[in-house]
Amino acid sequence: MALVVQKFGGSSVADAASIQRVARRIVETKRAGDDVVVVVSAMGDTTDELLDLAGQITADAPAREMDILLTAGERISMSLLAMAINELGVKARSYTGQQAGLRTDTRYGKASIVGVVPERILKAIDAGQVAIVAGFQGVNELNDVTTLGRGGSDTTAVALAAALQADVCEIYTDVDGLFTADPRIVPAARRVDRITYEETLELAAHGAKILHLRAVEYARRYGVPLHVRSSFSNKEGTWVTDKPVGTEAEEEAMEDPIISGVAHDRSQGKITVVGVPDVPGIAAKLFEVVAGAEANVDMIVQNISTQRTGRTDISFTLPEADGRATMRAIEEAEDTLQFTEVRYDDQIGKLSLVGAGMRSHPGVSAKLFGALSKAGINIEMISTSEIRISVVTRIEDLDAAVRAVHTAFDLDSDESEAVVYGGTGR
Repeated sequence: MALVVQKFGGSSVADAASIQRVARRIVETKRAGDDVVVVVSAMGDTTDELLDLAGQITADAPAREMDILLTAGERISMSLLAMAINELGVKARSYTGQQAGLRTDTRYGKASIVGVVPERILKAIDAGQVAIVAGFQGVNELNDVTTLGRGGSDTTAVALAAALQADVCEIYTDVDGLFTADPRIVPAARRVDRITYEETLELAAHGAKILHLRAVEYARRYGVPLHVRSSFSNKEGTWVTDKPVGTEAEEEAMEDPIISGVAHDRSQGKITVVGVPDVPGIAAKLFEVVAGAEANVDMIVQNISTQRTGRTDISFTLPEADGRATMRAIEEAEDTLQFTEVRYDDQIGKLSLVGAGMRSHPGVSAKLFGALSKAGINIEMISTSEIRISVVTRIEDLDAAVRAVHTAFDLDSDESEAVVYGGTGR
Protein backbone atom coordinates (compact mmCIF):
# COMPACT_ATOMS: atom_id res chain seq x y z
CA MET A 1 0.00 0.00 0.00
CA ALA A 2 1.28 3.45 -0.94
CA LEU A 3 0.21 6.97 -0.01
CA VAL A 4 -0.41 8.94 -3.19
CA VAL A 5 -1.07 12.67 -3.46
CA GLN A 6 -2.82 13.56 -6.72
CA LYS A 7 -3.21 17.11 -8.00
CA PHE A 8 -5.70 17.96 -10.75
CA GLY A 9 -5.52 21.28 -12.60
CA GLY A 10 -8.36 23.45 -13.81
CA SER A 11 -8.57 21.90 -17.28
CA SER A 12 -8.93 18.44 -15.69
CA VAL A 13 -12.03 19.54 -13.71
CA ALA A 14 -13.44 22.03 -16.18
CA ASP A 15 -17.03 20.75 -16.10
CA ALA A 16 -19.26 18.10 -14.53
CA ALA A 17 -18.23 15.39 -16.99
CA SER A 18 -14.55 16.11 -16.35
CA ILE A 19 -15.07 15.99 -12.59
CA GLN A 20 -16.76 12.61 -12.93
CA ARG A 21 -13.88 11.32 -15.07
CA VAL A 22 -11.35 12.49 -12.46
CA ALA A 23 -13.44 10.89 -9.70
CA ARG A 24 -13.29 7.53 -11.51
CA ARG A 25 -9.50 7.76 -11.73
CA ILE A 26 -9.21 8.56 -8.02
CA VAL A 27 -11.54 5.66 -7.12
CA GLU A 28 -9.44 3.29 -9.27
CA THR A 29 -6.34 4.29 -7.33
CA LYS A 30 -8.12 3.84 -4.00
CA ARG A 31 -9.57 0.44 -4.93
CA ALA A 32 -6.12 -0.68 -6.07
CA GLY A 33 -5.15 -0.50 -2.39
CA ASP A 34 -3.49 2.91 -2.09
CA ASP A 35 -4.39 5.74 0.24
CA VAL A 36 -5.23 8.88 -1.73
CA VAL A 37 -5.12 12.59 -0.95
CA VAL A 38 -6.26 14.89 -3.74
CA VAL A 39 -5.50 18.56 -4.34
CA VAL A 40 -7.74 20.33 -6.83
CA SER A 41 -7.66 23.64 -8.66
CA ALA A 42 -10.62 25.81 -9.59
CA MET A 43 -12.74 24.63 -12.52
CA GLY A 44 -11.54 25.75 -15.95
CA ASP A 45 -11.17 29.53 -16.13
CA THR A 46 -12.99 30.24 -12.86
CA THR A 47 -10.09 32.18 -11.32
CA ASP A 48 -9.83 34.45 -14.36
CA GLU A 49 -13.58 34.98 -14.31
CA LEU A 50 -13.46 35.99 -10.65
CA LEU A 51 -10.63 38.42 -11.40
CA ASP A 52 -12.68 39.92 -14.24
CA LEU A 53 -15.69 40.23 -11.95
CA ALA A 54 -13.64 42.06 -9.32
CA GLY A 55 -12.31 44.35 -12.05
CA GLN A 56 -15.85 45.42 -12.87
CA ILE A 57 -16.27 46.53 -9.26
CA THR A 58 -12.95 48.24 -8.55
CA ALA A 59 -9.53 48.87 -10.05
CA ASP A 60 -7.89 48.71 -6.62
CA ALA A 61 -9.38 45.82 -4.65
CA PRO A 62 -8.03 45.23 -1.12
CA ALA A 63 -5.64 42.29 -1.25
CA ARG A 64 -7.34 40.55 1.68
CA GLU A 65 -10.73 40.65 -0.03
CA MET A 66 -9.26 39.40 -3.31
CA ASP A 67 -7.87 36.35 -1.53
CA ILE A 68 -11.25 35.59 0.02
CA LEU A 69 -12.85 35.93 -3.41
CA LEU A 70 -10.34 33.81 -5.33
CA THR A 71 -10.41 30.89 -2.91
CA ALA A 72 -14.07 30.38 -3.81
CA GLY A 73 -13.11 28.64 -7.06
CA GLU A 74 -11.24 25.79 -5.38
CA ARG A 75 -13.99 25.38 -2.78
CA ILE A 76 -16.50 24.76 -5.57
CA SER A 77 -14.37 22.14 -7.32
CA MET A 78 -13.32 20.32 -4.12
CA SER A 79 -16.91 19.87 -2.93
CA LEU A 80 -18.18 18.74 -6.34
CA LEU A 81 -15.32 16.25 -6.65
CA ALA A 82 -16.05 14.86 -3.18
CA MET A 83 -19.71 14.42 -4.20
CA ALA A 84 -18.66 12.59 -7.38
CA ILE A 85 -16.38 10.20 -5.47
CA ASN A 86 -19.06 9.46 -2.88
CA GLU A 87 -21.48 8.77 -5.73
CA LEU A 88 -19.09 6.00 -6.86
CA GLY A 89 -19.28 4.30 -3.47
CA VAL A 90 -16.03 5.57 -1.92
CA LYS A 91 -16.09 7.88 1.08
CA ALA A 92 -14.57 11.29 0.42
CA ARG A 93 -14.44 14.55 2.37
CA SER A 94 -13.36 17.98 1.18
CA TYR A 95 -11.20 20.44 3.12
CA THR A 96 -10.19 24.03 2.57
CA GLY A 97 -6.51 24.92 2.83
CA GLN A 98 -7.16 26.20 6.32
CA GLN A 99 -8.91 22.97 7.38
CA ALA A 100 -6.07 20.94 5.84
CA GLY A 101 -3.55 22.74 8.05
CA LEU A 102 -1.65 24.83 5.50
CA ARG A 103 -0.12 27.77 7.38
CA THR A 104 1.25 30.72 5.43
CA ASP A 105 2.86 34.10 5.95
CA THR A 106 0.81 37.30 5.72
CA ARG A 107 1.49 38.28 2.09
CA TYR A 108 -1.94 38.30 0.47
CA GLY A 109 -1.98 37.16 -3.14
CA LYS A 110 1.45 35.51 -3.07
CA ALA A 111 1.77 33.90 0.34
CA SER A 112 4.45 31.32 1.13
CA ILE A 113 3.78 28.15 3.10
CA VAL A 114 5.50 28.28 6.49
CA GLY A 115 4.14 25.04 7.89
CA VAL A 116 1.73 22.16 7.33
CA VAL A 117 -0.22 20.54 10.19
CA PRO A 118 -2.40 17.96 8.36
CA GLU A 119 -4.20 16.51 11.40
CA ARG A 120 -7.61 16.30 9.75
CA ILE A 121 -6.13 14.81 6.58
CA LEU A 122 -4.40 12.08 8.60
CA LYS A 123 -7.68 11.30 10.37
CA ALA A 124 -9.43 11.00 7.00
CA ILE A 125 -6.73 8.62 5.74
CA ASP A 126 -6.99 6.50 8.91
CA ALA A 127 -10.77 6.33 8.39
CA GLY A 128 -10.25 4.99 4.86
CA GLN A 129 -11.54 8.13 3.22
CA VAL A 130 -10.24 10.11 0.25
CA ALA A 131 -9.30 13.61 1.41
CA ILE A 132 -9.96 16.36 -1.16
CA VAL A 133 -8.01 19.56 -0.45
CA ALA A 134 -8.56 22.96 -2.05
CA GLY A 135 -5.32 24.03 -3.71
CA PHE A 136 -3.78 27.49 -3.92
CA GLN A 137 -4.77 28.58 -0.40
CA GLY A 138 -3.92 28.55 3.28
CA VAL A 139 -4.39 30.61 6.43
CA ASN A 140 -2.07 33.13 8.08
CA GLU A 141 -1.36 33.97 11.72
CA LEU A 142 -4.25 36.47 11.66
CA ASN A 143 -6.59 33.60 10.75
CA ASP A 144 -7.16 35.22 7.36
CA VAL A 145 -7.42 33.20 4.16
CA THR A 146 -4.43 33.66 1.85
CA THR A 147 -3.61 32.54 -1.69
CA LEU A 148 -0.26 31.25 -2.94
CA GLY A 149 -0.24 32.95 -6.35
CA ARG A 150 -1.05 31.51 -9.76
CA GLY A 151 -0.02 27.88 -10.04
CA GLY A 152 -0.11 27.56 -6.26
CA SER A 153 -2.11 24.32 -6.31
CA ASP A 154 1.07 22.52 -7.39
CA THR A 155 2.80 23.89 -4.30
CA THR A 156 -0.13 22.83 -2.09
CA ALA A 157 0.13 19.27 -3.41
CA VAL A 158 3.88 18.99 -2.92
CA ALA A 159 3.73 20.55 0.55
CA LEU A 160 1.07 18.05 1.60
CA ALA A 161 3.03 15.18 0.07
CA ALA A 162 6.11 16.23 2.05
CA ALA A 163 4.18 16.62 5.32
CA LEU A 164 2.41 13.27 4.86
CA GLN A 165 5.61 11.54 3.68
CA ALA A 166 3.75 10.38 0.59
CA ASP A 167 5.35 7.90 -1.78
CA VAL A 168 4.66 10.08 -4.81
CA CYS A 169 2.97 13.31 -5.80
CA GLU A 170 1.16 12.94 -9.12
CA ILE A 171 0.57 16.19 -11.00
CA TYR A 172 -2.26 15.69 -13.51
CA THR A 173 -2.58 18.13 -16.39
CA ASP A 174 -3.76 18.10 -20.01
CA VAL A 175 -0.57 16.82 -21.66
CA ASP A 176 1.22 13.49 -21.19
CA GLY A 177 4.12 14.85 -19.14
CA LEU A 178 6.99 17.27 -19.61
CA PHE A 179 8.07 17.76 -23.21
CA THR A 180 11.25 19.04 -24.81
CA ALA A 181 9.29 22.18 -25.79
CA ASP A 182 5.73 23.46 -25.59
CA PRO A 183 3.79 21.12 -27.93
CA ARG A 184 1.50 24.01 -28.84
CA ILE A 185 4.51 25.62 -30.56
CA VAL A 186 6.55 22.53 -31.46
CA PRO A 187 4.23 19.66 -32.43
CA ALA A 188 7.30 17.41 -32.84
CA ALA A 189 8.30 17.87 -29.18
CA ARG A 190 9.28 14.67 -27.36
CA ARG A 191 8.04 13.55 -23.97
CA VAL A 192 10.82 13.38 -21.37
CA ASP A 193 10.75 10.11 -19.40
CA ARG A 194 12.81 11.32 -16.45
CA ILE A 195 14.36 14.65 -15.47
CA THR A 196 16.22 15.97 -12.44
CA TYR A 197 14.89 18.56 -10.01
CA GLU A 198 17.69 20.92 -11.07
CA GLU A 199 16.76 20.80 -14.75
CA THR A 200 13.05 21.10 -13.96
CA LEU A 201 13.73 24.15 -11.79
CA GLU A 202 15.51 25.84 -14.69
CA LEU A 203 12.68 25.01 -17.11
CA ALA A 204 9.99 26.18 -14.67
CA ALA A 205 11.88 29.39 -13.86
CA HIS A 206 12.27 30.27 -17.52
CA GLY A 207 8.82 29.76 -18.95
CA ALA A 208 7.78 26.09 -18.93
CA LYS A 209 4.18 26.12 -17.66
CA ILE A 210 3.49 22.55 -16.58
CA LEU A 211 5.02 22.78 -13.09
CA HIS A 212 5.08 25.75 -10.73
CA LEU A 213 8.57 26.87 -9.70
CA ARG A 214 7.91 26.86 -5.96
CA ALA A 215 6.44 23.36 -6.18
CA VAL A 216 9.65 22.03 -7.74
CA GLU A 217 11.77 23.83 -5.13
CA TYR A 218 9.66 22.27 -2.37
CA ALA A 219 9.92 18.81 -3.96
CA ARG A 220 13.70 19.04 -4.24
CA ARG A 221 14.07 20.26 -0.65
CA TYR A 222 12.04 17.39 0.79
CA GLY A 223 12.83 14.71 -1.80
CA VAL A 224 9.25 14.29 -3.03
CA PRO A 225 9.14 12.30 -6.31
CA LEU A 226 6.87 14.01 -8.85
CA HIS A 227 5.03 12.20 -11.62
CA VAL A 228 3.65 14.60 -14.23
CA ARG A 229 0.99 12.96 -16.37
CA SER A 230 -2.31 13.55 -18.17
CA SER A 231 -5.71 13.16 -16.57
CA PHE A 232 -7.09 12.48 -20.08
CA SER A 233 -5.04 9.31 -20.74
CA ASN A 234 -3.43 6.41 -18.87
CA LYS A 235 0.03 6.90 -20.36
CA GLU A 236 3.14 6.96 -18.21
CA GLY A 237 4.21 10.57 -17.75
CA THR A 238 7.46 12.23 -16.70
CA TRP A 239 9.23 11.46 -13.43
CA VAL A 240 10.89 14.42 -11.73
CA THR A 241 13.35 13.03 -9.21
CA ASP A 242 17.06 12.62 -8.57
CA LYS A 243 16.48 8.97 -7.66
CA PRO A 244 16.43 6.09 -10.19
CA VAL A 245 12.92 5.12 -11.31
CA GLY A 246 12.42 1.56 -12.56
CA THR A 247 14.81 -1.36 -12.83
CA GLU A 248 16.72 -0.04 -15.86
CA ALA A 249 16.84 3.57 -14.74
CA GLU A 250 20.50 3.58 -13.70
CA GLU A 251 21.64 2.24 -17.07
CA GLU A 252 19.36 4.68 -18.90
CA ALA A 253 20.76 7.59 -16.89
CA MET A 254 24.19 6.99 -18.46
CA GLU A 255 22.63 7.78 -21.84
CA ASP A 256 20.73 10.89 -20.78
CA PRO A 257 20.70 13.53 -23.53
CA ILE A 258 22.78 16.70 -23.35
CA ILE A 259 19.67 18.89 -23.62
CA SER A 260 16.47 18.28 -21.66
CA GLY A 261 14.33 20.94 -23.26
CA VAL A 262 13.70 24.41 -24.64
CA ALA A 263 11.58 26.76 -22.52
CA HIS A 264 10.15 30.09 -23.60
CA ASP A 265 8.62 33.06 -21.80
CA ARG A 266 6.65 35.88 -23.38
CA SER A 267 5.58 37.50 -20.09
CA GLN A 268 8.67 39.59 -19.44
CA GLY A 269 9.59 43.21 -20.02
CA LYS A 270 12.93 44.98 -20.32
CA ILE A 271 13.88 48.21 -18.54
CA THR A 272 16.87 50.19 -19.76
CA VAL A 273 18.25 52.94 -17.55
CA VAL A 274 20.19 55.20 -19.90
CA GLY A 275 23.17 57.34 -18.96
CA VAL A 276 23.79 56.43 -15.33
CA PRO A 277 27.15 57.52 -13.88
CA ASP A 278 29.73 54.75 -14.27
CA VAL A 279 30.94 54.90 -10.66
CA PRO A 280 31.10 52.32 -7.86
CA GLY A 281 27.80 51.85 -6.06
CA ILE A 282 25.43 53.14 -8.73
CA ALA A 283 24.25 49.62 -9.70
CA ALA A 284 23.67 48.85 -6.01
CA LYS A 285 21.52 51.96 -5.65
CA LEU A 286 19.54 51.11 -8.79
CA PHE A 287 18.73 47.58 -7.69
CA GLU A 288 17.90 48.70 -4.17
CA VAL A 289 15.18 50.80 -5.81
CA VAL A 290 14.07 47.81 -7.90
CA ALA A 291 13.99 45.59 -4.80
CA GLY A 292 11.90 48.22 -3.03
CA ALA A 293 9.33 47.84 -5.80
CA GLU A 294 9.29 44.07 -5.06
CA ALA A 295 10.27 43.22 -8.62
CA ASN A 296 12.00 39.93 -9.46
CA VAL A 297 14.95 40.71 -11.73
CA ASP A 298 16.02 38.05 -14.21
CA MET A 299 18.72 39.07 -16.69
CA ILE A 300 21.06 42.08 -16.31
CA VAL A 301 23.39 43.68 -18.84
CA GLN A 302 25.62 46.73 -18.29
CA ASN A 303 27.20 48.35 -21.31
CA ILE A 304 30.81 49.52 -21.45
CA SER A 305 30.93 53.16 -20.40
CA THR A 306 31.66 55.92 -22.86
CA GLN A 307 35.02 57.44 -21.91
CA ARG A 308 33.96 60.93 -22.95
CA THR A 309 30.86 61.02 -20.75
CA GLY A 310 31.72 58.56 -17.98
CA ARG A 311 28.21 57.18 -18.23
CA THR A 312 26.75 53.79 -19.07
CA ASP A 313 23.42 52.02 -19.70
CA ILE A 314 22.02 49.22 -17.53
CA SER A 315 19.31 46.93 -18.90
CA PHE A 316 17.44 44.22 -17.01
CA THR A 317 14.41 42.00 -17.52
CA LEU A 318 11.58 41.39 -15.07
CA PRO A 319 8.02 40.03 -15.08
CA GLU A 320 5.78 42.27 -17.14
CA ALA A 321 3.40 42.51 -14.19
CA ASP A 322 6.16 44.27 -12.21
CA GLY A 323 7.04 46.70 -14.99
CA ARG A 324 4.78 49.66 -14.20
CA ALA A 325 5.57 49.83 -10.48
CA THR A 326 9.29 49.41 -11.11
CA MET A 327 9.37 52.14 -13.73
CA ARG A 328 7.58 54.47 -11.35
CA ALA A 329 10.04 53.69 -8.54
CA ILE A 330 13.05 54.35 -10.78
CA GLU A 331 11.61 57.63 -12.06
CA GLU A 332 11.02 58.75 -8.48
CA ALA A 333 14.70 58.04 -7.72
CA GLU A 334 16.00 60.19 -10.59
CA ASP A 335 17.88 62.56 -8.28
CA THR A 336 19.71 59.67 -6.63
CA LEU A 337 20.46 57.66 -9.77
CA GLN A 338 21.22 60.67 -12.02
CA PHE A 339 20.22 58.90 -15.22
CA THR A 340 19.31 60.70 -18.44
CA GLU A 341 16.41 58.46 -19.52
CA VAL A 342 14.57 55.27 -18.60
CA ARG A 343 12.88 53.06 -21.21
CA TYR A 344 10.48 50.14 -21.00
CA ASP A 345 10.04 47.44 -23.67
CA ASP A 346 7.33 44.80 -23.32
CA GLN A 347 7.80 43.33 -26.80
CA ILE A 348 10.49 40.82 -25.87
CA GLY A 349 10.57 37.05 -25.55
CA LYS A 350 13.01 34.79 -23.74
CA LEU A 351 14.26 31.39 -24.93
CA SER A 352 16.11 29.08 -22.54
CA LEU A 353 18.04 25.94 -23.46
CA VAL A 354 18.31 23.59 -20.46
CA GLY A 355 20.30 20.42 -19.89
CA ALA A 356 22.60 19.05 -17.20
CA GLY A 357 24.67 17.41 -19.94
CA MET A 358 25.86 20.74 -21.31
CA ARG A 359 28.26 21.04 -18.34
CA SER A 360 30.64 18.58 -20.01
CA HIS A 361 29.87 19.23 -23.68
CA PRO A 362 31.64 22.13 -25.38
CA GLY A 363 30.03 23.79 -28.38
CA VAL A 364 26.50 24.08 -27.03
CA SER A 365 26.59 27.88 -27.14
CA ALA A 366 27.98 27.89 -30.67
CA LYS A 367 25.24 25.55 -31.89
CA LEU A 368 22.53 27.65 -30.19
CA PHE A 369 23.74 30.94 -31.64
CA GLY A 370 24.31 29.34 -35.03
CA ALA A 371 20.72 28.03 -35.14
CA LEU A 372 19.34 31.47 -34.28
CA SER A 373 21.59 33.16 -36.83
CA LYS A 374 20.53 30.73 -39.56
CA ALA A 375 16.88 31.51 -38.74
CA GLY A 376 17.60 35.24 -39.02
CA ILE A 377 16.82 35.93 -35.35
CA ASN A 378 18.65 38.70 -33.51
CA ILE A 379 19.76 38.31 -29.87
CA GLU A 380 19.36 41.26 -27.49
CA MET A 381 20.56 39.79 -24.17
CA ILE A 382 22.32 36.61 -23.00
CA SER A 383 22.40 34.90 -19.60
CA THR A 384 23.94 31.58 -18.59
CA SER A 385 24.19 29.10 -15.73
CA GLU A 386 25.90 25.72 -15.53
CA ILE A 387 22.94 23.98 -17.15
CA ARG A 388 21.16 26.80 -19.00
CA ILE A 389 21.64 29.40 -21.70
CA SER A 390 18.95 32.08 -22.04
CA VAL A 391 18.59 34.68 -24.79
CA VAL A 392 16.18 37.56 -25.31
CA THR A 393 14.70 38.14 -28.77
CA ARG A 394 11.85 40.20 -30.19
CA ILE A 395 8.56 38.65 -29.18
CA GLU A 396 7.43 38.14 -32.78
CA ASP A 397 10.53 35.95 -33.37
CA LEU A 398 10.13 33.79 -30.28
CA ASP A 399 8.11 30.88 -31.70
CA ALA A 400 10.42 30.58 -34.71
CA ALA A 401 13.42 30.70 -32.38
CA VAL A 402 12.05 27.84 -30.25
CA ARG A 403 11.44 25.67 -33.31
CA ALA A 404 14.87 26.43 -34.80
CA VAL A 405 16.75 25.58 -31.60
CA HIS A 406 14.63 22.48 -30.93
CA THR A 407 15.51 21.12 -34.38
CA ALA A 408 19.18 22.12 -34.15
CA PHE A 409 19.65 20.01 -31.01
CA ASP A 410 17.92 16.95 -32.53
CA LEU A 411 15.01 17.13 -30.10
CA ASP A 412 12.30 16.64 -32.73
CA SER A 413 10.40 13.37 -32.45
CA ASP A 414 9.84 11.10 -35.44
CA GLU A 415 6.38 10.33 -34.11
CA SER A 416 3.56 12.65 -33.11
CA GLU A 417 3.77 12.26 -29.32
CA ALA A 418 2.69 15.69 -28.15
CA VAL A 419 -1.06 15.61 -27.69
CA VAL A 420 -2.72 18.58 -26.00
CA TYR A 421 -6.03 17.26 -24.72
CA GLY A 422 -7.54 20.60 -23.75
CA GLY A 423 -7.27 23.71 -21.64
CA THR A 424 -4.12 25.72 -21.08
CA GLY A 425 -1.73 23.12 -19.73
CA ARG A 426 -2.26 24.08 -16.10
